[in-house]
Amino acid sequence: MSDDALNALTGAGIAATSVDSFGPAVIDVPAESWVAAHEVLRDAVGFTFFDFLSASDELTDGFRVVSHLADFWGGSHVDHLLVRTLIPRDQPTLATLSELYAGANWHERETFEMFGISFEGHPNLIPLLLPDGFEGNPLRKEFILAARVAKPWPGAKEPGESDHAPAGAPSRRRTLPPGVPDPETWGPRAPGSPDPDPLAPAQAAATPARPRRAGAERRTRKQAEPPPPSEPSPAADPPQE
Repeated sequence: MSDDALNALTGAGIAATSVDSFGPAVIDVPAESWVAAHEVLRDAVGFTFFDFLSASDELTDGFRVVSHLADFWGGSHVDHLLVRTLIPRDQPTLATLSELYAGANWHERETFEMFGISFEGHPNLIPLLLPDGFEGNPLRKEFILAARVAKPWPGAKEPGESDHAPAGAPSRRRTLPPGVPDPETWGPRAPGSPDPDPLAPAQAAATPARPRRAGAERRTRKQAEPPPPSEPSPAADPPQE
């Protein structure tokens, strides 16, 4: 079915590409062909069931929006397909699918409030889950989870790991809760000071771990080498008569 979907999209002049995946089939389409691609998949291929729409924050690459479609046929047989597109971070806007799939209405509203992605043509693009007056987009990677600073973090298990440790506890390296960057990169700034890069903490967290030191590699290699063969022990003296 994924081949049928790809052939139908390319036959309609849409620059679609298949993506290797361990789960459902995945097809990437350009943002300008987002609605047209779903129309082809619904009408020409048979993906008439809309399951969900969401997004992921790809930092400087932008936001990746994904929809999950399904085709029910042959009794209990179901074909699944993920359709993805990438939109720029500085202009996070995409055309709405609500006219093709009624179920996209709520999912686009949720993605709008969680990621700040606007869906052009949506009939009622207003917050869905967050309380009135909430500021920010919680699923963006630069969003600061300030509540984890104000409350004791349950992840700090050892004495002294957190600023909330009891008085007299032994001093240990302070552990920042996940989602809380270094205090120098966020929060109130002195007048006239430059604003920090909002993506810097998220990019630092996404940086792979530094390679092991050469000494550690030498020790590992030395431990892996087989020991040299031992010399045969001299034969025992024959017993005295």
